[in-house]
Amino acid sequence: MSNPVNNAARLQAHVLISRRVEGDSLLLADDIIASALDSSRPLTATERHALELSPLTLRRFRHLALEHRAAGAWKGSRGMLRAASSGHELQALATDDGCWTLHFVEDGGAWRVILALAANAPYAARLLRERPLLRVRDGEGGAVMQGHLDTDGECEAAWPFPDAPAAHFQALGGGFTIQPARA
Repeated sequence: MSNPVNNAARLQAHVLISRRVEGDSLLLADDIIASALDSSRPLTATERHALELSPLTLRRFRHLALEHRAAGAWKGSRGMLRAASSGHELQALATDDGCWTLHFVEDGGAWRVILALAANAPYAARLLRERPLLRVRDGEGGAVMQGHLDTDGECEAAWPFPDAPAAHFQALGGGFTIQPARA
């Protein structure tokens, strides 16, 4: 059963956003809206008034709020080793969402793993700003790496397993996950 209070609020929001005002223009910059959305700075009374008066600004606020919600909703990404062995060493694995890549580099008989965040990931700006502790786990939950992204959106660590990356992932079903570490 629908909630009449929620329905009324949705209707009111729709009316405010869809109305047309002659000479309307964008009255708040994206950085002001973003700071209000991430609670780093509340809107002033003047800014709230501008938001109420300008449907264009209100639509922009709504658009940025939806982007902010989508970006904040990242709980993790999954990927899978998809190709059969080609005789070459595994160089990279990507997540299903295309936002992360694990690169594997052999260095003098030892392996290094580099986690790279795609610049166009919807949550890239937030993760680069907040730099949470991230964990990469193999298909059975083994810790591949843990660390914080650097300013280039990468994190590097020694490969922790005795087998090379291709053999390791193949032996465990090929899956891996990238998630923010829980405190």
